[in-house]
Amino acid sequence: MRKIVLAAAVATSALGLAACGETVEQAGETVDAMAADAEANAEAVAEGAGDVVEGAGDAVEGAADATGEAVEGAADATTEAAAEGVDAVEGAVEAAGDKAEEMISGE
Repeated sequence: MRKIVLAAAVATSALGLAACGETVEQAGETVDAMAADAEANAEAVAEGAGDVVEGAGDAVEGAADATGEAVEGAADATTEAAAEGVDAVEGAVEAAGDKAEEMISGE
């Protein structure tokens, strides 16, 4: 009877150890899988951050282009307005000269 009880205890211990061994292996596999998932997620986040930075760079470049175009347009408008002002002053000077000649000549 003692031998049967001892054999049962040994068998139970062996089964327990085998079960623990499987649990440890499964836990190791689970940890490896989790590490692989975490690495894949980190790579995806890094790639996404790179896309965000690239998008921000494109936006800054677009804003710089738009600002350059606006400055160029303002410069062109200022040049045109100055030319029109010069033409108006020249016309006024010519008209004043003509008027002065008329007054001097008495016409």
